[in-house]
Amino acid sequence: MAVKLEDRPIESIREETIDRLIYNYSHGVISSEAFERRLDAAMASHNHQEIADLVADLELNTDPEFKSQKERQFNINYAASNSDDTDTIVNVFGGSNRSGQWAVPSEVRVLTVFGGSDIDFTDAIFSTQHVTIKVVCLFGGDTIYVPENVNVISKAFCIFGGVDNKAPSIASRQAPTITIEGIVLFGGLDIKIRRTIKEKFVAFANQMKTMFSDKT
Repeated sequence: MAVKLEDRPIESIREETIDRLIYNYSHGVISSEAFERRLDAAMASHNHQEIADLVADLELNTDPEFKSQKERQFNINYAASNSDDTDTIVNVFGGSNRSGQWAVPSEVRVLTVFGGSDIDFTDAIFSTQHVTIKVVCLFGGDTIYVPENVNVISKAFCIFGGVDNKAPSIASRQAPTITIEGIVLFGGLDIKIRRTIKEKFVAFANQMKTMFSDKT
């Protein structure tokens, strides 16, 4: 006997609904406006039936190829790394940018003096579950971008400066944890999310739509 809808975990219902919305949008069943409208409703609702009803009129169900593509798109990139356990970034009267698919060591040291840096973990390849960033920022500014499915702990303190953490730690215990330590003096440290989960869903949906269009 099937489990009652209201007895199932609501996040499972939400994930299944969003998957079917993406799949039907990518196959041209619903328009982009309808997709985003229903996606917003699926992410906002806390009612099992309301979420399930969003795909009640959609006939297409996801297949193994879709699930494989989704796993590659949304899972954290883990890989064995030959890089050093410590990476040092120095910005003195200048700036630097670390982004793309770069190998993340267990510790990153950032020294900024009258300069700035952007460190982007969005597409980074993690080699360990626990990463420590040690920041010394003097008369400068550092920005750290993280994906939503990474935990962030900020222990940095400031003197005549500011630390702004806009990255919620809501990921699972199995997700990487980035701990930020250090001091900000007459400067600023911003911790942000580069792309929200909704933006990632929309980007993935458009990617799937392009892929299926190329096959027809």
